Amino acid sequence: MTADLSQLVKAYDVRGVVPDQWDETLAELFGAAFVQVTGADAIVTGHDMRPSSPGLSRAFARGAAARGVDVTEIGLCSTDQLYYASGAFGLAGAMFTASHNPAQYNGIKMCRAGAAPVGQDTGLSEIRELVESWIDSGAPTSDATPGTITRRDTLEDYSAHLRGLVDLTSIRPLKVVVDAGNGMGGHTVPTVFAGLPLTLVPMYFELDGTFPNHEANPLDPANIVDLQKRVREEDADLGIAFDGDADRCFVVDERGEPVSPSAITALVAARELARNGGKGTVIHNLITSWSVPEVVRENGGTPVRTRVGHSFIKAEMATSGAIFGGEHSAHYYFKDFWNADTGMLAALHVLAALGGQEGTLSALVAQYDRYAGSGEINSTVDDQAGRLAAIKAAYEGREDITLDELDGLTVTATDWWFNVRPSNTEPLLRLNAEARDEPTMVKVRDEALAIIRG
Repeated sequence: MTADLSQLVKAYDVRGVVPDQWDETLAELFGAAFVQVTGADAIVTGHDMRPSSPGLSRAFARGAAARGVDVTEIGLCSTDQLYYASGAFGLAGAMFTASHNPAQYNGIKMCRAGAAPVGQDTGLSEIRELVESWIDSGAPTSDATPGTITRRDTLEDYSAHLRGLVDLTSIRPLKVVVDAGNGMGGHTVPTVFAGLPLTLVPMYFELDGTFPNHEANPLDPANIVDLQKRVREEDADLGIAFDGDADRCFVVDERGEPVSPSAITALVAARELARNGGKGTVIHNLITSWSVPEVVRENGGTPVRTRVGHSFIKAEMATSGAIFGGEHSAHYYFKDFWNADTGMLAALHVLAALGGQEGTLSALVAQYDRYAGSGEINSTVDDQAGRLAAIKAAYEGREDITLDELDGLTVTATDWWFNVRPSNTEPLLRLNAEARDEPTMVKVRDEALAIIRG
């Protein structure tokens, strides 16, 4: 096939349509290039439930083994289960998944030993260059003795590791609805939750990479409607939704109302700080709520603000020694999980916090959800830079307003803030606004949108 790797290799991973944009032949080349760039002598691979995943994963393993590398295949797994294996075994890893993308997509999330990410600036560009150079001729023959390919089951060990990081021994009985979206949460949740005082109401636990019920992207409100309805019908204490590869979790309260990922970030941050004696650094990206740094400071911690994107969070986690990090997109990162993101560990923290007291989830998270937010609003524009410049000109020089350009443009006043940042892949500007009350937020949001769309 003729592959356009500029459309396939993204900033953080490989992702595209199978077989139109890539196939097993190309996956084998990626396996060979991955081990050459990382210098690994052994790797671990895993895959999700998409129809194309087993074949792509095995092709990658063949490419790696042909260059003398031993491959441990853990088979069906969530992305954070692959990160567990990378961290626990000290192996570079590759996870075959396209996360929440539609069924025809697939991809590779790669990491070095200890779950250290491989992105554009940390090896992915070099991998792409090698694969491009080999597309016509194939990977050069290696003199090394071919490596072995062996299977290993890690689900129980992964579950035990997570359960060892959260004390769930004394929680009260809870009824929880879990929507796995036909993704990998249906594989991991039964084992992780086993033996806990939980009445589990499963939704769409059947592994099906064609996603027959809804897209496995819980950040889209349309995809949690079923969960919200079921929580109310079951009179459950909460609901949890996972994305396709189960590395993100989204929470709804006992009323079926969505809980802001910023509120979850603040809740987990407070718990992680308590575990660490009221000390530690917590990372948050610049579009999380003001609530997050406030709660971190109130609990003795030091908040550190970063750009949006997991590569920035993980890099800052590593350099600062942070104990926890959270993003608006429902990615949660833990020092005790090799600085990697795991929605399952965040879910266990929510269960522990709720089960450790008698109140409802809505009452519990109210203390962490203090402001009115717009959510992310996308606008298609012809000139991203020009629109950003127009916003800057409109607010620059105003009294009591500060501007910064850490990621796009953030405009901050005493009672509100908003951030506008460009998409890296589409002609979009993304707006997030927050204020101390709803009327102020609406006013600020609409003023910004008028300039963006002007």
